[in-house]
Amino acid sequence: MLIDLNAPLPVREGEELPIEPLEAYLKEYLPGASGSLTVEQFSHGHSNLTYLLKLGDREMVLRRPPFGNQVKTAHDMGREYRVLSQLHPVYAPAPRPFLYCEDPSVLGDAFYVMERRNGVILRKQLPSGLGIDETTAKRLSEALIDNLVALHALDYHSAGLSGLGKPEGYVRRQVEGWSKRHVQAMTEALPSMDRIATWLGENLPKESRASVIHNDYKYDNLLLHPDDLTRVEAVLDWEMATLGDPLMDLGTTLGYWVEANDPEELQAAAFGPTALPGNLTRSQLIERYEEQSGHKVNNPVFYYCFGVFKIAVIIGQIYARFVRGHTQDPRFAHLDRIVAVMSQQANAVIQRGDL
Repeated sequence: MLIDLNAPLPVREGEELPIEPLEAYLKEYLPGASGSLTVEQFSHGHSNLTYLLKLGDREMVLRRPPFGNQVKTAHDMGREYRVLSQLHPVYAPAPRPFLYCEDPSVLGDAFYVMERRNGVILRKQLPSGLGIDETTAKRLSEALIDNLVALHALDYHSAGLSGLGKPEGYVRRQVEGWSKRHVQAMTEALPSMDRIATWLGENLPKESRASVIHNDYKYDNLLLHPDDLTRVEAVLDWEMATLGDPLMDLGTTLGYWVEANDPEELQAAAFGPTALPGNLTRSQLIERYEEQSGHKVNNPVFYYCFGVFKIAVIIGQIYARFVRGHTQDPRFAHLDRIVAVMSQQANAVIQRGDL
């Protein structure tokens, strides 16, 4: 029997939604909506909050910014809604959005509602009853890359996504932007992060090309078919999607990819089961990307270290929210250690010059 670790749970204290105004809003603006509203919460994730809505016999997913959010541009619900609205018709793994609300009288902040898709999400701890053999692990890691290649191959002009971002100068803006966010999120000095920021700024590669990029593409943002884990049913969490250099997107995926021979502390902080026997290595992921996309990945150390740095900054931002009292979520209390471990990993890769 498969025990779903991603099943919704009772809403966490302090993150409750006002039922009556939300139910009234849904019934007014969602065609065919009827019945009583109940709300549960998906407990994983450290950024935007995600809830399961049950309205009569209908299930939907609601996304809203975290309470106490101070970084509005990082939690733009309207933008995420518009991205999905245009992406869903041309990219099947993108869930269909239903409605967007920016009226603060409903929930106190903007939110949107989309379809619920069912499937398996892989995290570091596998669901009880689920085993992944070496053959499945290999095919799964290939599917992860193949689906990313498919996203990068989209004709964003015909999809109406030309206004999603400004791809020119994307690499430089990303390095400068995440370096600035690192400084803003610092709760104590961390020279290892400063060294990465400096190295990235001094080793900028040329832009490769422009495509739609997800910017947080990893196992626990994929919904997999329960009978065939190599089938991607949905890609979730589009809050950072934009137009940019697809190799920077690949770099983020590589940044999440912890291997079996990586340092023990890094393996302990892994975001998914990427170290299981059969998984492709980071170098093999790059080779697969090159084969499927037809594009060469030059300077992979830069893209990997950028990915590690960016992820570490995101974690640092979440930790800063905890330290500054904007959230009391106990999961965030020791995130500073993960930032330190990831920065040590990137510095080690820079020193040896390979993945």
